[in-house]
Amino acid sequence: MLILEILALRLLAPYVGVTLETSTTVIGVVLAGIATGAALGGRLADLVDARALLAWALIVGGVLAMLTVPVVRLLGRAMEGGGDLAALPVGLFALFPPAAVLSVVTPATAKLQLSSLANTGSVVGRLSAWATSGALVGTFGAGFLLVPLLPTSETLLGVGAALVVAGTAAAARHRQLGRRGRIVVLILVVTTVAATRALGQPCDSESIYFCARVLVDDHRSSGRLLVLDDLTHSYVDLDNPRYLGLEYSRWVAPVLDHLPAAGDRLRAVFLGAGGLTLPRYLLAGRPRAVAHVLEVDKKLIDLDRARLGFRDRPGIKIRTGDARVTLRDERDSSDDVVVGDAFGGRAVPWHLTTEEFLTDVRRVLRPGGVYVMNVIDLGPLNFARAEAATLLSVFRDVALVARADGNREPRGGNLVLLASDRPLLRALLPAQRGIVVLDRARVRAFAGDSEPLTDDHAPADQLLTPGARN
Repeated sequence: MLILEILALRLLAPYVGVTLETSTTVIGVVLAGIATGAALGGRLADLVDARALLAWALIVGGVLAMLTVPVVRLLGRAMEGGGDLAALPVGLFALFPPAAVLSVVTPATAKLQLSSLANTGSVVGRLSAWATSGALVGTFGAGFLLVPLLPTSETLLGVGAALVVAGTAAAARHRQLGRRGRIVVLILVVTTVAATRALGQPCDSESIYFCARVLVDDHRSSGRLLVLDDLTHSYVDLDNPRYLGLEYSRWVAPVLDHLPAAGDRLRAVFLGAGGLTLPRYLLAGRPRAVAHVLEVDKKLIDLDRARLGFRDRPGIKIRTGDARVTLRDERDSSDDVVVGDAFGGRAVPWHLTTEEFLTDVRRVLRPGGVYVMNVIDLGPLNFARAEAATLLSVFRDVALVARADGNREPRGGNLVLLASDRPLLRALLPAQRGIVVLDRARVRAFAGDSEPLTDDHAPADQLLTPGARN
């Protein structure tokens, strides 16, 4: 059950993304299935042969676990773009049935183990201990072994098949399943595997963090879009690294082009690699620059090399690891610019939003250096306002770049924040039609009474407007 719950999030991610609401939906649906299955299983165990009930719960539950993969792919494609609301019907159809059926195993086993009321406590305690041990094996096995080593679909098919085998063996032992029944079970398993294969794999590369796809730009033959789960993260032009296809990256470009640096040897740190668009843009325009890229996902870098034309070169150094940890290895006052462009779904990982982290960013920046941060928010922009307040608490000058609404105020979507310990140079701020640039005073007004985010309290997911995650 824990393996199913953990991997279900990965199955849903390419279609509805990974958000707090998605996680809540998966956990809630599975818990509802467990509660329903335990209640019905207890009643059935008192009415029928518990051995037969146990065997069939394993067989049917195993088949339903295998069916999770094609059901999610079929419903996910049909409801793609529905965001958080789409997660609930997909979860109900895909996860509730196997969770309910497999939860019949516990009361059936309890019925078989209880021989008298005198040993009720020891039997219930033993079953609870075994169940918890199984949950631990499922949790650690999925997180440390299955997810890194195997595709999600293969894991779920394998787990489901193992359950079917166990149930078939139990049924055969107690003569609950004849030859014809075994043939029917085999046909169900083979059909499920064939359906999964026929529906294909939604990812070009599946890592422990993302389902990654590379799409060709219909309007530009050399253009490639990197899609992580359900969000376009990067645009790469294979022929021209100075071409920036995403608007927010064009707002970052003036900093990379015009920020003064000793001997034009600008040193930049990029938090998050994506398609390595901005590091390549920087070195194409300033060949003497040095770019350090901190990326948590090694498979994403491999995909950049295989599908997005990235070639290792002396000016770009890539380090794999969480940016909160790897940034600590950057020397004090060593870098001219730090670009924060790391995302988990549509949210900046909360530990990369806090005062404590931004203090470390300021530590590595040279005097006059600039921190550039890309965020996504919609509606009342509560997360963007909180992040602006956080930057104001750490840096002397802060500016904000965003699409303008009818009142020349920031509109939802991508917003880029710039911060420095010295007044920001006008040349570093974009001058493009349809955008608004807020100086420090207007950023202060934009932040309003928002509280700065800290390691002790950083509700980044909750502040993010739900529409920004759709």
